[in-house]
Amino acid sequence: MALFLLGRRLFVCRRDFGRTGTRTNCSSVTSGKRPVNGVDLYYEQTGRGKHAVLLFPGALGSTKTDFGPQLKSLDKERFTVVGWDPRGYGRSRPPDRDFPPDFFERDAKDAVDLMKALGFGRFSLLGWSDGGITALIAAARNPDTIRKMVVWGSNAFVSQEDLKLYDAVRDVSRWSPRMRQPMEEVYGAHVFAKTWEAWVDGIAQFADRPEGSICMELLPLIKCQTLIIHGEKDPMVPSFHPQYLLKHIKDSRLHLMPEGKHNLHLRYADEFNKLVEDFLEESNG
Repeated sequence: MALFLLGRRLFVCRRDFGRTGTRTNCSSVTSGKRPVNGVDLYYEQTGRGKHAVLLFPGALGSTKTDFGPQLKSLDKERFTVVGWDPRGYGRSRPPDRDFPPDFFERDAKDAVDLMKALGFGRFSLLGWSDGGITALIAAARNPDTIRKMVVWGSNAFVSQEDLKLYDAVRDVSRWSPRMRQPMEEVYGAHVFAKTWEAWVDGIAQFADRPEGSICMELLPLIKCQTLIIHGEKDPMVPSFHPQYLLKHIKDSRLHLMPEGKHNLHLRYADEFNKLVEDFLEESNG
């Protein structure tokens, strides 16, 4: 495999050896920043398919930490895949990340406006964890823009049980080094620990709302076909959350992965990617 860089476009070339001889396949990754709503948002784009797909990372997540297998392996002939770093995350810094009461709404608007700035008028959403919440809001607020949506590890409200789970992971020094390392490489140990604590407080504030709602009232506004994926061994998202989404999103279905945990799209990337590709390419999408 050869890598070479032209400007901000990275070409990845692989030589495949088969009965018909040697074939070289190249795919390009375009990366850069776009000014959106007063901040410069980092993005990566790959593929040349007609169906555009935007990837939403989880809490403190980024294109680099959260979606490597998807940017690498989703079918580049069928899809154009865009990863992005929400404001204050990853390479979309400055500004430093904060968590005002409307931070999910802010991220949803940033995401849709970024895609418009990149020239996409209609597209699908893949949202993990916090990114799934953001995707739900984006789909509800832009029903004519979103083709289809896949969410996993996501919730529309914060329960008392959720608060206990969040508090249990507040202190990142108690995480395994393997879990901390990707985030510490992006932020540095001190900034990561400080920002993660701020996230725990930010997500906990929704528990003070009626029924702990983050976006419960928006779910009936979602018009697009929605695939909800849930790992049955997810330690962070109890099963009542995907069941609630299934009940309140009109055109939705639920797919359970018995061995899946919170990062099922990384641990079982091939199975996940195939599931997503088939769903996105179904007719009437």
